[in-house]
Amino acid sequence: MGTLVGRGWWHGRALTVWATEAAQRGRLESRPVPARGTPAEFRARDRLCSSAELKEKIDMSRFSVENIRNFSIIAHVDHGKSTLADRLLELTGTIDKTKSNKQVLDKLQVERERGITVKAQTASLFYNCEGKQYLLNLIDTPGHVDFSYEVSRSLSACQGVLLVVDANEGIQAQTVANFFLAFEAQLSVIPVINKIDLKNADPERVEKQIEKVFDIPSDECIKISAKLGTNVERVLQAVIERIPPPKVDRKNPLRALVFDSTFDQYRGVIANVALFDGVVAKGDKIVSAHTKKIYEVNEVGVLNPNEQPTRKLYAGQVGYLIAGMKDVTEAQIGDTLYLHKQPVEPLPGFKSAKPMVFAGMYPVDQSEYNNLKSAVEKLTVNDSSVTVHRDSSLALGAGWRLGFLGLLHMEVFNQRLEQEYNASVILTTPTVPYKAVLSSAKLIKEYREKEITIINPAQFPDKSKVTEYLEPVVLGTIITPDEYTGKVMMLCQARRAVQKNMIFIDQNRVMLKYLFPLNEIVVDFYDSLKSLSSGYASFDYEDAGYQTAELVKMDILLNGNIVEELVTIVHKDKAHSVGKAICERLKDSLPRQLFEIAIQAAIGSKIIARETVKAYRKNVLAKCYGGDITRKMKLLKRQAEGKKKLRKVGNIEVPKDAFIKVLKTQSDK
Repeated sequence: MGTLVGRGWWHGRALTVWATEAAQRGRLESRPVPARGTPAEFRARDRLCSSAELKEKIDMSRFSVENIRNFSIIAHVDHGKSTLADRLLELTGTIDKTKSNKQVLDKLQVERERGITVKAQTASLFYNCEGKQYLLNLIDTPGHVDFSYEVSRSLSACQGVLLVVDANEGIQAQTVANFFLAFEAQLSVIPVINKIDLKNADPERVEKQIEKVFDIPSDECIKISAKLGTNVERVLQAVIERIPPPKVDRKNPLRALVFDSTFDQYRGVIANVALFDGVVAKGDKIVSAHTKKIYEVNEVGVLNPNEQPTRKLYAGQVGYLIAGMKDVTEAQIGDTLYLHKQPVEPLPGFKSAKPMVFAGMYPVDQSEYNNLKSAVEKLTVNDSSVTVHRDSSLALGAGWRLGFLGLLHMEVFNQRLEQEYNASVILTTPTVPYKAVLSSAKLIKEYREKEITIINPAQFPDKSKVTEYLEPVVLGTIITPDEYTGKVMMLCQARRAVQKNMIFIDQNRVMLKYLFPLNEIVVDFYDSLKSLSSGYASFDYEDAGYQTAELVKMDILLNGNIVEELVTIVHKDKAHSVGKAICERLKDSLPRQLFEIAIQAAIGSKIIARETVKAYRKNVLAKCYGGDITRKMKLLKRQAEGKKKLRKVGNIEVPKDAFIKVLKTQSDK
């Protein structure tokens, strides 16, 4: 009769489509054949069909450990990581060659709009070389300093990296930072010089830079053009030759590391896993080492780059796993998964990300609080470097104090909330975490520690309670053309930075190392650096602990009343300029009243800046035409007394939109 092709419905009756012998010659015969049977029989036939589909799943057992290579692409921002990933996907036949292939692995809307990679993305490539089929697990990583946590997590699932350097720009600050991340993880590094097709490209100069800074021989560099596809085949051959296979054992019990996860509304948490030992298959009972909860595996597979289910995943392979984790708190990044009743030693996991910037986040309307709470929880599953603490404010209501790795990280998180969860929020001015060393034993007993961390300026302790204040510092690396060195040094000195080192990379590029107070660079330092160096300088920083500082708590007063949401912590030397700027912004934002409003910035009882919002004033002299001056003076005096009385009883409600204007970062100044 023929072969069963598919089934549908026709006028309410089950329709079965058969491929007859004629169909083999290019025609498909579709005729209504009433499919007989009970609903149970239909379900049984569906199961038969789905089992036939299962046979088409990729058999991962044919890739022995020797034929597996796990590697990441690391580089500075905009040096061509995602473009190189596109060419590698095309070369291995993972995606079709079309002109529309631009940053295929950048799936988020925010990545498409900004043209940067925010999330590390995984793809499994199947590649034939010298008669052997290899499984290459590629992870494309972000390049910006704010997303370095994504890079360090990705490297845990790899044995080697492709270090991409722009042939025009040369080594940049993030290139250096990412190289040392890979070097510390003892990974094989393959230097790739990209964009050799550009008019001003100078690959020989970049080779010398790589040799001088990283001590990698210049003959190991591969010169390519990812845009045109020139020499990209050599990159794949180098990956197979120079990167070692993973050191794993498939006979041992299962040990899998969760290095990333996303939340799906219907399937729950999708965990990206790297298998270090054993095998995992659909139907296995697995246990989380973190929560000790037991799950049944619903689906395993590889990302190709979209999800491709497989029968099993074997040690040495990187893939995804769905196990019905419905609660967002269950998917801990860095967790170890193992088979039920076969406990193993958990993997070291990851050092938790250290937030560099804190900001208050509140719903625009308090009725949206629960929706926003759910959105924040789901997004923090996908971005585990964000820390969340409950917070509340008199003016803005209930919300959270969120910790981010940098200002761009904060902006991207806010943008993703709006785009992916349709949530609009108010973000307060970013602050950094300060510390205070308590002076008395009574206070130490009360706080249960000698050093307290302050993430909310309103909780800043008084000078009488502490022996010293500490502020966070970072070690910044700036790489700039030498003609801008003077300007860059002046900028750094204005930000209270201390120079640590200065090295000439080549004839016209300098690498400067400075110790910066974090609060001086967190808001607009990067923009200032780019504008004074015509966009050529690059900047990267790493945590360098805390140092003592003369910090003061600055209150903002409206007619003598403190506005808690506008309290800021500043360095003593910068207090006047910061206070003046906030007062000026408030003056422009506050609506005028029938009485005068005094806006003041104060440190303790000392007023350091003041602006005044003039009162609306009725012209009480309008009815006086001629007459004695004393009549006019009497009317003006009565009006002044009324204003004075109003000022005593009048309450100033700061409108929400005025708060938003003042609390917005100073980047729009």
